Formats: sequence, C-alpha cells, structure tokens
Amino acid sequence: MSGPEISSSRLLDRVAGLGRVGALPGGGVCRLALTDTDRAGRDWLVAQMEALGLTVSIDAIGNIWGLRKGFVDGAPVMMGSHIDTVATGGLYDGALGVLAGLEVIAALNEAGITTHSPLAVAAFTNEEGARFAPDMMGSGVYTGALDREEMLATVATDGSAIFGEELDRIGYRGSDMPVTPAAYLELHIEQGPVLEREGIRIGAVTGVQGISWTEYTISGQSNHAGTTPMALRQDAGVVAAKIALAAHEIAADLGPPQVATVGVFELSPALVNVVPEKARLTVDLRNTDNDLLKQAEARLQSAAEEAASAHGCTLARRSLARFDPVAFAPQVIDRVAAAADARQLSVKRMPSGAGHDAQMFAPACPTAMIFVPSKDGLSHNINEHTEAQDLVAGAQVLLDVVLDLAGGKS
Repeated sequence: MSGPEISSSRLLDRVAGLGRVGALPGGGVCRLALTDTDRAGRDWLVAQMEALGLTVSIDAIGNIWGLRKGFVDGAPVMMGSHIDTVATGGLYDGALGVLAGLEVIAALNEAGITTHSPLAVAAFTNEEGARFAPDMMGSGVYTGALDREEMLATVATDGSAIFGEELDRIGYRGSDMPVTPAAYLELHIEQGPVLEREGIRIGAVTGVQGISWTEYTISGQSNHAGTTPMALRQDAGVVAAKIALAAHEIAADLGPPQVATVGVFELSPALVNVVPEKARLTVDLRNTDNDLLKQAEARLQSAAEEAASAHGCTLARRSLARFDPVAFAPQVIDRVAAAADARQLSVKRMPSGAGHDAQMFAPACPTAMIFVPSKDGLSHNINEHTEAQDLVAGAQVLLDVVLDLAGGKS
C-alpha cells in the first residue's frame, strides 16, 4: 500500500520520552491525574504539539488538543486518548493513542500532505479515574455526558483534594470550548490476552462493554476478638467478604462476558485481635449486554443488603461510575479492518473489555478504536508491554484511516 509511512524511531522516541515523566524505580510510570507528574507530562506534550506546528487549546476541564489546519475549515478528524495513569501504570495505556496521533501529524508534515479536513490530537483529563472518580471524566465533560461543574467539585478518592482546585494548581484549567469532531479514532493497547493468543496484529474494536463501579461501606461494632461470641458480633469484615464473594459468584453464574472485580477492600481498625467496626470495598461489574449488567447490579445489591442485615450491620452504597455498553460506527470499523488488510496485517473484530475515551464520543460522531496486542495480556502493571513492530503497525493503520476519513494530497 502506498502513502505516508510511520517512523518507528520517532514513535518509539516519544514513547520513551513521555515514559521518563513519572517513571517508577522498578519500571512503569505513575502520573495520577492532576498531580505534579501529570503536569510535567502535560508540559512535555504541549511542547511536542507546538514543535509539530499544532495550535494548542485547553478547555475548562483541562483537556488538551492540538489542531492542524486542513484545506477547509470545519470539524476535525480527531485522534486521542489520555496520558494519566494508575499508580503502577505502564508506558502504553492511553499514551500510545496520543503519541501515535503526534506521529501521524509528523508523518504528514514530512510527506508534505495537507488533509482536506482539519486534524486534531487530544489528551483527555482523568481517563483512569484512579485519583478522582468517575473515569473518562475529561472526555465525558467534553462530549456533554458529564456535568462540568459537578466534576470540578469532585473530591479525590482519598479525600485529600478537590478536582477543580487541583486543576488550577497545576495551571491547566483553560476556557476554550470543545469542538465536536467529524470523526474520532483511538489507538490503544488491547489490555487483554486475545490478540496475542490468536496471533493477530490488529483489533478492529466494535464497541465498549458497560461499566458499573460501586463502593460499599459497612458499619458494625468493634469488639474483643477473644471474648465476643460469634453469634453476638456485628462484624463489618464478614459482611464485606460476603459481598466480595457474591460478586464473584454472580459473574460465574451469568458467565462470559460478565466480569466482577473487588479492587479495594479495607477494614478498620485493622487490628489482629479486634472485630472490624468498619469495612469499605469497591466492586467493578462489566458486561456487553446492558440488561445482564443491570441484573448483576440488582443481584449484588440484594446480596449486600442480606449480608448486612444478617450480621446486624448498616450498609451504605455509592455509585462511582456507570456507563452503558457502547457500539462504534460500523463504517469506521470497516475502514479500520480494510486498512489492516491493505497492509497485510491480520485483523479481528472484537469488543473492548476496558473503558476508553472513545465510548464518550460514540454518541456524538462516527467513532472507532484500533487495538494492538498486549504481551501476556498485562496492563495497569509496570510490566505492561507491546512489541515495537505492533506499536508501529497500529500507528500505521491509524494514519491510513485518518487519511481515508480526512482526505489528503501533497
């Protein structure tokens, strides 16, 4: 296939460059949203955008995007993802989509190609939701799915900070109004084992499964571990354990693609010889079928209430995030598959098990995602890895689809 080519060296240099910002001693990175390391990553990104001749804008929730003019004014074809990470993140989750977008611009600049439509590269604030919930916050506000003022007032998960104040502190609260793109494309590592196990180079992503995050807080009574009979205990820890086990059993009963994860499990006062007075846990439920996801949610809530009642404890429930399953645009999925075929890259149509900024754009404009394999299926892990040839292949498919959507000539 003829056309502009991705530079492996440029792409990998940018991956390494951003990877040095917030680098962890044992590998991987930590750039929690709106921390000093996030600010450093943003500063690095803005400098990269400006060096490529992009016009940089920042909106009121801190999203950053760089615009490249086309032959005509109008809505841009947008490439994007995020650069914030979990506390023990890898080099590629989110960052690849942004850095590959920069490489698409660099390749077009090198080839002297101006597209008919403008192009944009975006980095969205707080995609991970690791420090402030919900996740996909920046893209959610950008597309109108989340209320900006409500998100700015969000308190950090550890209670230590307020989102809007932190955005001001790092100097990234802008005022530019978002522009609805003509189309949105996101290159991302799969974060799962399917492509690697099947020996497939490219995933043409069909949509994103629904996500439900719930926090349960159980209040009981602390007491002596040796002198309090089992039948007279108000053990918050037992209730939390039963909720965790119920989540696992519900997922097993419903079967694939239903999954359930208890990511946080805390007991207080956390002493070896004291019955726990308080417990807090989070449950992450996901399914591609919204009716089944709702069924899982209802069953979990019923099990939680039953467990609390049986042990004389009180139960508080808080929804941290809830997103319905999302389907991507068939015509853009087809273009991704066709671009992979044209490059003689094996391709699989597949749903995403993880949430992504792309799901926020799907209701607003034609949207699709491109997956590349994750070694051993690892992500949100310092050992997260994707082979260089796969990074380049994904970026090349991204470039080819962008040219197909935006049109271009020398």
